[in-house]
Amino acid sequence: MASPRILIVGAGPAGVRAAEAIVAAGLRPTVIDEGAASGGQIYRRQPAGFTRSARQLYGSEAEKARSIHRAFDALKDRIDYRPGSLAWNVRDNALHVASGDITEAVPYDALLIASGATDRLFPAPGWTLPGVYSLGGAQVALKAQACAIGSLVVFAGTGPLLYLVAWQYLQAGAKVAAVLDSATTSQQMSGLGDMAARPDLLLRGLGYVAGLGLKGVAVRAGATLREIVGGEDGVRGVRYRTSNGRERAIACDAVGIGYHLRAETQLADLAGCRFDFDPLLGQWLPWIDSRGRSSVKGVYLAGDGVRLAGADAAECSGALAAYAALADLGRPVPADAERALLARHAKMLRFRNGVFKSFPWPGARLAEELLDEAILCRCETVTAGALRRTVSEAGASEVNRAKAFSRVGMGRCQGRFCGLASAEVVSHALGVPLEAVGRLRGQAPVKPLSASVRAKS
Repeated sequence: MASPRILIVGAGPAGVRAAEAIVAAGLRPTVIDEGAASGGQIYRRQPAGFTRSARQLYGSEAEKARSIHRAFDALKDRIDYRPGSLAWNVRDNALHVASGDITEAVPYDALLIASGATDRLFPAPGWTLPGVYSLGGAQVALKAQACAIGSLVVFAGTGPLLYLVAWQYLQAGAKVAAVLDSATTSQQMSGLGDMAARPDLLLRGLGYVAGLGLKGVAVRAGATLREIVGGEDGVRGVRYRTSNGRERAIACDAVGIGYHLRAETQLADLAGCRFDFDPLLGQWLPWIDSRGRSSVKGVYLAGDGVRLAGADAAECSGALAAYAALADLGRPVPADAERALLARHAKMLRFRNGVFKSFPWPGARLAEELLDEAILCRCETVTAGALRRTVSEAGASEVNRAKAFSRVGMGRCQGRFCGLASAEVVSHALGVPLEAVGRLRGQAPVKPLSASVRAKS
């Protein structure tokens, strides 16, 4: 009897632990990794020839990064690993994968998607200037290129990543001018009870905030980024509004922006998975049960591509999804290990809920204040005013019609940078709740393919 064909998309924390569990069950999974090496974004490995220590690269997460790297390296002879490969479609029980100029349809009995997440952004006038990065992009510059995005940096947005990246920049020797957090002090306090489920992480986060202040960084709660000022030569400063409504300006030569993360859900969508609206996050996310089963038989989801709970939770969910796949394929599952993972994961999800309470997505307020002339979709140069006119003049009543009329989200990023912000603008223009305007439907290919791509012969 042939062994079941198990495909794993992603080699970050969730994908690595899923592969580990499947190999332990005596099976050989195929791991599709868009990156050149395992680790995902959070534990991205430095390029060959770089000699920075794990402590320099990952800070307090160094041992976790080492653990993920060691675990995957130990699996390489027992898996079919395909780095530099893009999973771009799911159709007819096959995953379509492009590697170089060759694409092939890889059939599966179980598909485990651990596709991770990207930065969640909201535009501000000037966000297309040279020197403006997402928080994740600023972090990658440190990890993969050993350089900072500027010599005097402002970080703006909200969420734990905002403080982590600012702290990493300080540790790397860069100068941080300010951290502008859209969450007010009272909001930041509201989730502490849930975050106490993981006191070590809570204390570490508080340590970052305190450390930034002690290093002379201006940390501002309740600060709304109003404009990034500069020209063709790059960023020269930012304007922001304080919590009491005053306008302030700060000089800088680079800006990092991010409001938490957005889940990479396109493959789950193409697989036909059910989505539910999460009001705490303001995002449509795929439905899963406690172990990662989706609404589609044979499709399992794990990590930040489905729950946005961080790297530790991704490890748990990857293993749990693998156990679910194994059980559904009639393979034995270690019951004690599964129970322990479920209990640990529950604490992490409680902590995650506390994080989103303390650092809420400010999209509704930002959409209301966004100037008509501000560029909303960078790929297609669609302004906020143009999108609003699709609602008022063309009658777009949900985001996919607004996309068709305005081309917002039709460019190279396929809505990754503008999609969630566009939904907020449409919601405000219509005067309806965010969930009422729907979500952008996934389209294949989920990322652009080269015109030279051809099917495997």
